[in-house]
Amino acid sequence: QVQLVESGGGLVQAGGSLRLSCAASGRTFSSYAMGWFRQIVGKERECVAAISWSGGSTNYADSVKGRFTISRDNAKNTVYLQMNSLKPEDTAVYYCAAGGWRLVVPPTAQDEYRSWGQGTQVTVSS
Repeated sequence: QVQLVESGGGLVQAGGSLRLSCAASGRTFSSYAMGWFRQIVGKERECVAAISWSGGSTNYADSVKGRFTISRDNAKNTVYLQMNSLKPEDTAVYYCAAGGWRLVVPPTAQDEYRSWGQGTQVTVSS
């Protein structure tokens, strides 16, 4: 189990950028895949990006491909989500999650993730 704390959310105009960070505690962070999920009001939580434990493999939702980039720094126990060209429809609460112990391909299903952060609000104004 790892404990996760997100930061970096906020209010930004359409077309702008934000970088979310997720700091993890625990010595096993580097063995977990990490995912960024978002939940829009009235909709189910979806995975927008995931990265394998080594950082060698990533997955993105079609809606964010080419705009969002997930990365990790295992030395700092931190995973990032760089969000560019933001759109109003990106407005959501964003969560980071840890799971998929040493999987080569990072999972995108919620059920694969065991530890979750508290979430950070991202609001994109038009």
